[in-house]
Amino acid sequence: MAKSKSFADKLAKSSLDYTKHCPTCGESISTIKLVTSERSEKTGAWRFNQKFVGICKCNEKEIAG
Repeated sequence: MAKSKSFADKLAKSSLDYTKHCPTCGESISTIKLVTSERSEKTGAWRFNQKFVGICKCNEKEIAG
């Protein structure tokens, strides 16, 4: 038999915060995809580098600006 869930249990679960928080500013860290363009040394063609970066209030201007 399945365990019954009360409405209070559902509310308690929805109020939990599963995101990581920044140790310096305490804000939640969101992950963004950072795309940079660089010129290749071998061929001289443009290359696009993609990486996922965690961003919060304290490092937002360094990454986005």
